[in-house]
Amino acid sequence: MNKNHILTIASLVILMVASITTTAAVIVPGTETNNSAKTEDPKVQQLTQRIHEIKAMNKSELTRTEKKDMRKELKQTKKEMKAATSGGVYLSVGAIIIIILILILIL
Repeated sequence: MNKNHILTIASLVILMVASITTTAAVIVPGTETNNSAKTEDPKVQQLTQRIHEIKAMNKSELTRTEKKDMRKELKQTKKEMKAATSGGVYLSVGAIIIIILILILIL
């Protein structure tokens, strides 16, 4: 068996393993995640409070332009909230395998 044959078989095996997508969530008692760490930030608390204020408002008395401005503000606040609470870069298994294959081909 030559080197190209082994490389082809290895890449096919990797692709077959990547195509099997199984996800399982295992919850171990006593290790529940607490989202209070995310809400300890004062900016996040302020944004959350503003979102609740907007949702609690009586919008029937507002004009059309005021409602439009309110929706824009709510969308902007939600974007800021998402940016403040998100962290890290997520890579899928397929992306990792593609990166590994590219590195193998380069080296």
